[in-house]
Amino acid sequence: MSAKRKSFGNDARPPKKFKPDHAKREEKRAALLFTARADWHNAELPALETKEVTTLPPPRVVEELYQYATELLETENATYGASHMTGSSSQKFLSTIMSSGTLEDKISALTLLVQESPLHTMKAFDNLLSLSKKKSRNQALMAVAALKDLLGTGVVLPADRKLRAFGKQPGLLSALQGKNFGWSPGEPLPEGLDKLHLLVWAFEDWLKKKYFELLGILETWCNDEIEYSRSRAITYVWELLKDKPEQEENLLRLLVNKLGDTDRKIASRASYLLLQLEVTHPAMKLIITNSIEADCLFRPGQSDHAKYYAIITLNQTILSQKEQDTANRLLEIYFALFVQLLKPKEAKDAPVVKINTHGKPQGGGGKAGKMAAKKRKAEERSDESAVQLHDKMIAQVLAGVNRAFPFADTSSAAFDRQMDTIFRVAHSANFNTSIQALMLIQQISSTKHYGAERFYKTLYESLWDPRLFTSSKQVMYLNLLYKSLKADLNAKRVQAFVKRLLQVITMHEPPFACGVLYLISELENTFPSIRKMFTEPEVDDEDEEEHFVDAPEDGSVMPQVQPSTQKKVIYDPRKRDPEHSQAERTCLWDILPLIQHFHPSVALFAEAVYGSKEMPPKPDPTTHTLMHFLDRFVYRKPRSKEAVTHGSSIMQPLAGTAAADMLIKPGKEGVKNAPVNTEAFWAKKVEDVAADEVFFHSYFNVAGTKKRKTEKADKRSRDDDEDSEDQAEDEIWQAITKSRPDVEGPESDDDLSMADLESAYDKSDDEEDGSEAESEGGIDLGGDDDEEAATGAQFDDMDGSDLDELPELDESDEEAMFDDDDDVPVALGDDEEAEPDSANARNKKKRSERKKLKQLPVFASADDYAKLLGGDDDEEEYM
Repeated sequence: MSAKRKSFGNDARPPKKFKPDHAKREEKRAALLFTARADWHNAELPALETKEVTTLPPPRVVEELYQYATELLETENATYGASHMTGSSSQKFLSTIMSSGTLEDKISALTLLVQESPLHTMKAFDNLLSLSKKKSRNQALMAVAALKDLLGTGVVLPADRKLRAFGKQPGLLSALQGKNFGWSPGEPLPEGLDKLHLLVWAFEDWLKKKYFELLGILETWCNDEIEYSRSRAITYVWELLKDKPEQEENLLRLLVNKLGDTDRKIASRASYLLLQLEVTHPAMKLIITNSIEADCLFRPGQSDHAKYYAIITLNQTILSQKEQDTANRLLEIYFALFVQLLKPKEAKDAPVVKINTHGKPQGGGGKAGKMAAKKRKAEERSDESAVQLHDKMIAQVLAGVNRAFPFADTSSAAFDRQMDTIFRVAHSANFNTSIQALMLIQQISSTKHYGAERFYKTLYESLWDPRLFTSSKQVMYLNLLYKSLKADLNAKRVQAFVKRLLQVITMHEPPFACGVLYLISELENTFPSIRKMFTEPEVDDEDEEEHFVDAPEDGSVMPQVQPSTQKKVIYDPRKRDPEHSQAERTCLWDILPLIQHFHPSVALFAEAVYGSKEMPPKPDPTTHTLMHFLDRFVYRKPRSKEAVTHGSSIMQPLAGTAAADMLIKPGKEGVKNAPVNTEAFWAKKVEDVAADEVFFHSYFNVAGTKKRKTEKADKRSRDDDEDSEDQAEDEIWQAITKSRPDVEGPESDDDLSMADLESAYDKSDDEEDGSEAESEGGIDLGGDDDEEAATGAQFDDMDGSDLDELPELDESDEEAMFDDDDDVPVALGDDEEAEPDSANARNKKKRSERKKLKQLPVFASADDYAKLLGGDDDEEEYM
């Protein structure tokens, strides 16, 4: 064994394996042209002389320099992989994870590698990009999310500029000017250029191409058939667009295109993300507006669905006084949409009837079958939904004009030409849209004093519109009337409006009628002439003095006076112009039927306007509806605190804005009263109850009285039932004793009953407390301890024969002595002059004694039994 052992000289241990020196490793790392760092774009490069670019270099020279730079970049990556990827233990660990780890581990490892030095880890970036192209949605979206984090929130891309292509680098173009115009491989680099410049520019060009490739992958996922994939993809597009400027035009186009997604959730999310992008980057508002106009609104063949979401995105754009250009651009888009939306639709051509060989309509011309009828109904539903969407689009465009108008420059003549378009909208089929158009015209006329006469004629005509009866914008309409009439300077026109308002509210529901009456009372403060229409009689031209003419003395016939041909001036309700209706010459007798209105609130407001009562507080339309009346019967509790003003919506006005122009605010003015089914409401006087609550006050007072009477009657019936029950139990016990004499008799005294146990408990408790003892619970036998002792001695002298001489016991006494399951009698006295309420007191006493008897324990202690048994021992001694 020792002969086979190798000799290693003096040292018995084998020599160490040769390992490369640390200095040599550092030498290899020093061979890198570019120092490894995450923010490669912030590295300092050798300074280049800045020259004016007068001519572009030949494409051949740029291409050859690009090939040379690409070779340098590949060599740099190989050197980094040989020196850095195999040296440290962390790199070995990452390599192990990438080879044998899960997909999440591989993506995390690749992300860490790219973060260390993007310029030296191009292969890891390519692997991530390959994973994002997988067919598996989960794996691909995970890789896309990792790339989004690297390129968005990470430092791989510069945050203040876009990436440049290799041939568009300013330094390269400047270096290839003058005598350095040409360059061939193998020659020295042009003056000023260094390998480091070419290396960084080549990587920037490579990264730009890879980023564009990522956009293609995102576009694919944006059009995926699964909703979740599309939602994730547009969110990644928005985050990249928000964080970095690279490829912002293409990213914005991708996001705008999703406004036309067939799924409403995706389209709504795209609209929300565009608005959030405007909040993050306010300078992009005009860019986003132009992109929506070009890529969505006026794109040929675009669907109404996409246009609708584009419009609601534009009309929610937040504007300020400094963004006049954006507001003007929005108004131009809105008016162009008006022209497009108000075009008359082409009538559908009648279906062509095919003629068969016999000269008759194909199919026989008979009644359509089930499939044809179903197809026709589907077409009708489609047409109806298209009309509704068309009206909604017009309403949204009007909302956008209303919001952009205060911030736009409306001094141009082009804006005046658009007023005819808005008046056309005011006569549209949808009354809610007409109200919004009238609001816009009122705002324009009050600002520019343009078209005021035409506006008041249109508003006066809208009062007779039957669609106002079913409109959901009645509160908005009342506020429009208040704002318009209060700003009017023509009192005659206001009187005509008041006259027509009183004529039409008889056909409307109480909420609108109360609002109109309150509107008239507010207008009286500004126009005192309205009050004269209540107090002064009508003006009649015929009310003149009579003229008497003397008859001629010569007996000639007096010439007949021709009647005046002058037309009588009276109120004409059919006039289109309210100023010429002569309403100031009549009285407001139209209010008389409203004083006798069936609704108490309307009658109260009418009497207040008439002057006989004080005006109530500002009405809340929501408290005068039929639904609110019926809701009170379910006794809903009022809110404990007022609703907080939200202000969270970007288009919701804050509290206090334009409050002077608001006549009614639904849900704000109503007083939060206590529920009508409470005692506090019933106890009020009739004078203190609101007009619309008098019915509830009288109803619950009558209902409460009946309820109290019913409760008293039920109580008496329960007492009578208990009495009859006790009587029945007595009769049953009497029958038992007659049928079985052994149940009742002297022998029963030897048996222990529950009454005996109870008396024993009472005696033991009284002895401990030093109080008087009672024979049975609830029975007072009278006397004191001396009397009890005398009675005991008297009974001790008696033998068994003396028991026969005892007086017979009545039924109540028998129950007290033997019936432990029945009720215990309350009183044994012979008071015949008891009050009528004694029966109730006796029943209460019985119930308390029965309850006490039921609460007794089943088992007693030995001491209690000893006391009971002690009496028997004494009797046995005497016997």
